[in-house]
Amino acid sequence: MNQLKRLFGVIWILLGPVAIYYLVKTAAGEIAKKPMTDTWIQWGVFVVVALPIAAGMVIFGYYALHGAYDQGVEDSGELIH
Repeated sequence: MNQLKRLFGVIWILLGPVAIYYLVKTAAGEIAKKPMTDTWIQWGVFVVVALPIAAGMVIFGYYALHGAYDQGVEDSGELIH
């Protein structure tokens, strides 16, 4: 199970930049089609909101890859009895 968590860590690390790439590519295409102020604002907000989400995906993947989530709840001696 820990190997699967680490594999998904790599997937999360790769998914963050890929998502931002496609979002920026889509935003640029939509702004090119309709270069009005409201389009710039709309897509600017989308990109600004998505950037920290993608960064969080990369950070989550980094920790998963390095084994921060290897210990499950059933393994913890700190549970309340």
